[in-house]
Amino acid sequence: MGEMIQQTALVPERQGGRRLDQVATGCFPDYSRSRVQSWIKSGALRVDGKQGRAKDKVRARQVLTLIAELESDKRWEPEAIPLNIVFEDAHVLVINKPAGLVVHPGAGNYSGTLLNGLLHHEPALSKIPRAGIVHRLDKDTTGLMVVAKNLQAQANLVNQLQARTVKREYEAVVQGLMTRGGNVEKPIGRHPSNRLKMGVIASGKYAATQYRLIERYRAHTHIKLQLETGRTHQIRVHMAHLRFPLIGDPLYGRSLRLPKKCGDTLKEQLQGFRRQALHARQLGLIHPDTQKHMQWEVPLPDDMVALLVALQQDRETIHEQTPGE
Repeated sequence: MGEMIQQTALVPERQGGRRLDQVATGCFPDYSRSRVQSWIKSGALRVDGKQGRAKDKVRARQVLTLIAELESDKRWEPEAIPLNIVFEDAHVLVINKPAGLVVHPGAGNYSGTLLNGLLHHEPALSKIPRAGIVHRLDKDTTGLMVVAKNLQAQANLVNQLQARTVKREYEAVVQGLMTRGGNVEKPIGRHPSNRLKMGVIASGKYAATQYRLIERYRAHTHIKLQLETGRTHQIRVHMAHLRFPLIGDPLYGRSLRLPKKCGDTLKEQLQGFRRQALHARQLGLIHPDTQKHMQWEVPLPDDMVALLVALQQDRETIHEQTPGE
């Protein structure tokens, strides 16, 4: 048996005439809108004792009754997977995800994921959908992720992601020489012929990425990016669309092009970089409980540092060989 919830609320005067799911989400703020919608559909959440539909309009002072059970998620097993924890309290958990770690179980990855590790670290997370995971990083993207430790924090963080008060800054190394930063606003959807890929699709969801230059090398550019939206593969898709794909990207990259007179060190780094060169460096949000702004930053992983050192040394070596340029 899971935890039983029994709550009632009156539809506020100013909410009369609005949709049931919108009003109920406001009346029961500890739960996400999708969860409230599922309770309306199942009849766990009723209006004046009667089952309604999410789109039904409610009247002021009608009684909303919620009687539901929070079931534990028994589908996934806890596993002792090391977690690099940057911050933790009773409400949120911030981790620095390594490359190679899948966030959530799915086709081909039913164990060994971050979710399995979270359930081992904090068994109470089995009471929360997706073990508190509110946003994801791709398997081979490194860096900061926030996890909610209770339903209230989860609903709060989901709302913050939608309201864009969660600030995420990334660093990437791309193929090609960028001349300036910019903004990309291109819709992203599932690729029409390759279901493993996303793409810039006219019928896709709105997606916005801001990028700025950090350093230019001979044939590559080190950039920082901010996400305004969080679509699947967003940075990888947008940069590839601009014809500046991320180094090492197996899905959206193009064939490796070495700079002229490329030395062995850089050649080995570029040929051996087998993941997208992308790192979630900074994360900022409003704490769900204290309402204070919090921010974390983690340094680049060793493989990206080694790549940047090789690019820098290559540039200096060529400059020394061709003085006066």
